[in-house]
Amino acid sequence: MPEKKWTEMTPQEKREQRFKWWLEADGINFVNADAKKAYKQRVQRMIDVYNVKEPDRVPCSLMIGALPAYLYGTDYYTCSYDYDKAVKAWDNFNKDFLDADSLSSPGTVVPAKIYDLLDYRLYKYPGHGLPKTATGIQFVEGEYMKAEEYDALILNPSDFWMRKYMPRIFGAFESWTTLSPFTNIIEAPAMYFMPYAMGEVQNSLKTLINVGNELLKYVQVIGEFSRKTLEQGYPAARGGFAKAPFDVIGDTLRGTSGIISDMFRRPDKLLEAIDVVTKLMIESVITSVNTSKGLSAMFPLHKGADGWMSEKQFDTFYWPSLKKVINAFIDEGILVTLFAEGSYETRLESVNEFPKGAVNWLFDRTDMAKAKKVLGDKCCIAGNVPTSLMATGTPDAVKKYCKKLIDTCAKGGGYILAGGAQVDNGKPENVRAMLDTAKEYGVYKK
Repeated sequence: MPEKKWTEMTPQEKREQRFKWWLEADGINFVNADAKKAYKQRVQRMIDVYNVKEPDRVPCSLMIGALPAYLYGTDYYTCSYDYDKAVKAWDNFNKDFLDADSLSSPGTVVPAKIYDLLDYRLYKYPGHGLPKTATGIQFVEGEYMKAEEYDALILNPSDFWMRKYMPRIFGAFESWTTLSPFTNIIEAPAMYFMPYAMGEVQNSLKTLINVGNELLKYVQVIGEFSRKTLEQGYPAARGGFAKAPFDVIGDTLRGTSGIISDMFRRPDKLLEAIDVVTKLMIESVITSVNTSKGLSAMFPLHKGADGWMSEKQFDTFYWPSLKKVINAFIDEGILVTLFAEGSYETRLESVNEFPKGAVNWLFDRTDMAKAKKVLGDKCCIAGNVPTSLMATGTPDAVKKYCKKLIDTCAKGGGYILAGGAQVDNGKPENVRAMLDTAKEYGVYKK
């Protein structure tokens, strides 16, 4: 019987096909038979847990951030500019933790040369707005879209992005405010391109070429690292990055104070813009994940956390559009990962709307017993080992906390022992304690 076409598959069948692609590992030249066997064992463990089944043992996600840089004689600043030194530090870390479920990648460190070329203004990072001794990045809150610009965003989001938004967040593209919309080209287009005669615009185009060349260097080094990691038997699931539509507007367009004001002063316009962003998010992420035969889409959830807005506001502004994006991904067989930063305890009852195995949650500070009770029958859940414990606690304290999490969440499967957030500076003995607890205490008895 011929195989079904992709468009004929159910969402469950599409997700199973994505798991199959991940497990079969086509194109990976494993270093030996043991590496291939270990790869398949690790992937199957994750497939089982995502499907809310009991695997052989509880998997562990270390979420170590930039910790390898500091453990092996360098720092975030150096690794963000010197890709080879970053790879060397992460190689050393991975050699010390070869029994992990997956190996860590220096791809979590921003490629600072590229951000410098762009004069990127949404982040501060070591050497660019932060001291070189800083251990990570900071987001720069701002009003990058004016309240009166909602109509421009809604009418033509691509044009708004190019000629309004990008000149504000990239210093390299300030001159793009002088450009005309591409939709102005109808016939006889020669004079349309007059702005490209300006020195500032030509310099911005040269910057794009320099960015492309630097990006090729970065991708080559990090890509080679990733290839070797896979060949040694450590899986990495290809996927995409997504955001709640409300967070797109509230984080990087209007800013926190701006979007709070908009919920009261222009709610209809805000909802109309959210609908536009929702459609863009669905199209861009599905295209990206499908191009790579990827598995998942990761959402960091920001402004929907406990205490940020009322239940009525959550049900009006935040959840409907996010649910629409999630359902579109589920229909395409994409596994959805929701990183609930902060606490999500008051939201749990209202977000348990999806088919079993379609969505998994990573919790930062949410009560895991409550999360298991409300979501555990349908969703894989992960978290919430505190960053403070990993950074300053003792191995015994880490083991005690992790054992309690396993006792609370592991029964019936569908639990990943994970940090509540990344650890950029901490103790390697605590990383070892967390990993050992999963391996020794998290074994399921068959």
